[in-house]
Amino acid sequence: MRTSLIVAIVLILTACADEPGTEKWCVAKKKQPKSEWSGADVRTFATKCVLKSTTIGSDKWCKKLSETPKGEWTADDAAAFAKHCVI
Repeated sequence: MRTSLIVAIVLILTACADEPGTEKWCVAKKKQPKSEWSGADVRTFATKCVLKSTTIGSDKWCKKLSETPKGEWTADDAAAFAKHCVI
């Protein structure tokens, strides 16, 4: 019971955070001082926020992924597509 409660709290808290690489995350990172960024933040920003075609959930990203054969999608691609492009 206790473990279930802890897991539920963690899921609720992480659900509120912006997914790295999404448009909301990119905007938030632009406002945050660079000195507060982690190495992972720098890599994600560089690969997902600089070009709109790579920003998860952007119109260009959704279109590009929808044109990619589903067999080439990763599990993360499929989850992000369902979350940001379908819903």
